[in-house]
Amino acid sequence: MVGFEAGSALEVDGDAVRAVLGAVRAEGRSALTAPEAKALADAYGIAVPGEALARDVEEAVVHADRLGGKVVLKIVSPDVLHKTDAGGVVVGVEGAAEVRSAFRRIVENVRAYAPDARIDGVQVQQLLPPGQEVIVGAVTDPTFGKVVAFGLGGVLVEVLRDVTFRLAPVSAVEAESMLDSIGAAEVLRGVRGAPAVDRRALAEQIRRVSRLVSDFPEIAEVDLNPVVATPVGAVAADVRVILAEGVPRRRRRYGREEILASMRRLMQPRSVAVIGASNEPGKIGNSVMRNLVDGGFPGEIHPVNPRADDILGRKAYKSVTDVPGEVDVAVFAIPARFVAAALEEVGRKGIPNAVLIPSGFAETGEQALQDEVVAVAERHGVRLLGPNIYGYYSTWQDLCATFCTPYDVRGGVALTSQSGGIGMAILGFARATRTGVSAIVGLGNKSDLDEDDLLTWFGEDPNTDCIAMHLEDLKDGRAFVEAARATVPKKPVVVLKAGRTSAGARAAGSHTGALAGDDAVYDDVLRQSGVIRAPGLNEMLEFARALPVLPAPAGDNVVIITGAGGSGVLLSDAIVDNGLRLMEIPPDLDAAFREFIPPFGAAGNPVDITGGEPPSTYEATIRLGLEDPRIHALVLGYWHTIVTPPMVFAELTARVVAEFRERGIEKPVVASLAGDVEVEEACAYLFERGVVAYPYTTEKPVAVLGAKYAWARAAGLLPGGGR
Repeated sequence: MVGFEAGSALEVDGDAVRAVLGAVRAEGRSALTAPEAKALADAYGIAVPGEALARDVEEAVVHADRLGGKVVLKIVSPDVLHKTDAGGVVVGVEGAAEVRSAFRRIVENVRAYAPDARIDGVQVQQLLPPGQEVIVGAVTDPTFGKVVAFGLGGVLVEVLRDVTFRLAPVSAVEAESMLDSIGAAEVLRGVRGAPAVDRRALAEQIRRVSRLVSDFPEIAEVDLNPVVATPVGAVAADVRVILAEGVPRRRRRYGREEILASMRRLMQPRSVAVIGASNEPGKIGNSVMRNLVDGGFPGEIHPVNPRADDILGRKAYKSVTDVPGEVDVAVFAIPARFVAAALEEVGRKGIPNAVLIPSGFAETGEQALQDEVVAVAERHGVRLLGPNIYGYYSTWQDLCATFCTPYDVRGGVALTSQSGGIGMAILGFARATRTGVSAIVGLGNKSDLDEDDLLTWFGEDPNTDCIAMHLEDLKDGRAFVEAARATVPKKPVVVLKAGRTSAGARAAGSHTGALAGDDAVYDDVLRQSGVIRAPGLNEMLEFARALPVLPAPAGDNVVIITGAGGSGVLLSDAIVDNGLRLMEIPPDLDAAFREFIPPFGAAGNPVDITGGEPPSTYEATIRLGLEDPRIHALVLGYWHTIVTPPMVFAELTARVVAEFRERGIEKPVVASLAGDVEVEEACAYLFERGVVAYPYTTEKPVAVLGAKYAWARAAGLLPGGGR
């Protein structure tokens, strides 16, 4: 059994790996045989049992005798990928007679299973001692590239699906964090009298596999299943390696300063040209012009239309090349088939950004037309937003470059969507809730500009406090992760990833590949990037609206103060569901709360002041919660009574919170208001004054608080960030 110094520099033999892979490719194969996979494992120090290849029965007997004790026999064939299915594995063989019998049985089974399969021999392998079976693997994800996986293994691995993923390569610390990221993490620490496994050896297996696939991109999948983990090591009983059919084309990447320079001119333009501007109501070119003009954009607006001299009181130009001076953005409102030619003119003019509103590109099967447009843009250094979008809003610039309804409420929330319909839902929500936005951006087909470009910009934008993104896919997952990790320490990033139920849809050649459905990898990688994944559209919008309102918590102690016992129970459930911690109230604090509540109320946590109490009871207990430094966040449960009407509760709560804020004491305070319709007005009043409040729900305010805590951990403001 091989031992490791966890975290040490890896000593590897890359030449040995290259030789094996070259030989496999030369034979036109993609799957490595067991001896070939063992050679890769040996080259990278991946612990495997002692084993040898037997080409005949007597050679198998010799190898078994040399290895000693019980052995495992496995077929070695380049044409049999799933050995167990072919009857090509016999476990626990001991003695010459059993070895001979097992060898012959394996060969006969495989001949019956695949009559034309080439058989190189039978692998004779040491039988590993009993231990915890886990899986360590790696796969090439279409979005994130090489990712490494870890989870409970063995024959039930695809049933249990208790697996976690990381971007490869991983450090020793990241590898060990994976052991704690599965649902059955306690099993590895030892349960019901079983000993704990050797965590360092197990983490080292993960680290070495991640390095192997990172060093050799042509390796598509690696499967160590099972890895048998014991108190004194971790050894891979079976190694499966599959090569990629081809290397995907690398996406063109831009440096951070390049991105910021082009995005600055897109989001803060001084001059905009509208290609396809129109005087005819109902035309997209007319709507874009009206929104720019009526929205009060202070820069220059240049309509471009070869058949008009004047559009909405502005001089029209036959071509964008005729427009005087510099132009920062060209907004396209012409049919798809004319875009490439017009973009050539935009490129010759030196305009750095083109906003492509038209549809009729890749989303309708016209991939070649979209590729042509992208090629023109790359040749001239033009960045493309779209095509197939509603446009974009940059409220601090009074810029409304869209054919949809205008929006001008300035604030700190930046919102993006890949879908036009979702974009309009975002707009309606913002208007209904009076959410101040810094930008709303449509991404559509994402032929060029995408989420990592926008994240890079919004991360630096002083007018943006929170970023919320609806996405169906990512073109370059690693670029997104890089941008997210740079942004999250400064401001929250909320993501609504659509398509969760498509996980596992693609075929895979290994257990790891089958487990790495798109959403499984997305879920883990997004979490590791520090972004908050919203479960639905409303949650994304509410998180974006609420997170900038709440101050960051200074610790984990959450206290519920409620006027209704039933709400207190539901709020407590929501605390647990959102990964928060109810504070254990110490005796002195318990006594302090009891001074303000009736004898039939209940201190502890939740603090139940009962529903018939006057405003003074609410105020006194809220003051105590804000005053005591051991309490880090408050969850308020209000019950509508005539004794304390909704607006009375709202006004006293807002006043107390503001008073403490002026004293430099800021804690997140969220509230659930149960009552008649008057609670809606009270919630709006509280929200505007820094208390996140919702009517008719105990779940939503706590979910928002949970999201704030998740961001605080990811940003390094609280321990346990796990990134």
